[in-house]
Amino acid sequence: MRRKQKRDPKAEALADSRTLNPRPEAVRDEEFGSSEFFDARDLVQVKYEMVRRVRVGGAPVTAAAAAFGFSRPSYYEAAAAVDRDGLGGLVPAKPGPRAAHKLTDEVVAFARSTREQDPSTTVARLAEAIAEEFGITVHPRSVERALVRDRDSKSGGEQ
Repeated sequence: MRRKQKRDPKAEALADSRTLNPRPEAVRDEEFGSSEFFDARDLVQVKYEMVRRVRVGGAPVTAAAAAFGFSRPSYYEAAAAVDRDGLGGLVPAKPGPRAAHKLTDEVVAFARSTREQDPSTTVARLAEAIAEEFGITVHPRSVERALVRDRDSKSGGEQ
């Protein structure tokens, strides 16, 4: 008979915010083992304390990174994130593309020009033309959204 695992609201909250440390067992820092305040599952807290240990505590980067379960490059990345964005810089970015990476300005200009030459051209046909011209596959809905964004940017967002 399998036992139900007890629900852990903090772990769930950390996971939902993408800040659950995937390797809490790698954190060997003394404070994380001896204090209820420090939680090795909290990725932001672990990285912040690692950076603080070097900057305020004077620990060598290599030793601090090892004690907190990270590599030297990870330390420097965390330190740069704190310098650039403060504590919020330690929250991992959402996964996935940040923008329409296939629909470059050149591709959108091509689609706009094609549509201007023949206003009856469907977005499905525009997607086919883009595939023929640029060798990339894009969904017709993506083409439609790109044309709307392009139109809105040209008109200053006004309808």
